[in-house]
Amino acid sequence: MTEILAVFRSRSQAIDCNARLKTFGIRANLINTPREANIGCGLSIKLEPNMFERAKRVIRGANYSAFYGYFRVQSQYGRTIFGKIG
Repeated sequence: MTEILAVFRSRSQAIDCNARLKTFGIRANLINTPREANIGCGLSIKLEPNMFERAKRVIRGANYSAFYGYFRVQSQYGRTIFGKIG
């Protein structure tokens, strides 16, 4: 299973972004940032892979100062693989 996370350094910006994405009809959920990220405020936004491109446009347009980046999280054979996208 593959998930995409938008990671923020600010809790308030993560919460704001989640609400903004939903107003644009993008399915998104606030989650705890995985420890493997070793960055952030503790909150990230989980995006469905098929919504990723639309979400990127919305996030880019909002110009969040605390946005850190996108990460791919994959679970394979009981292991979690975590890596930055782009």
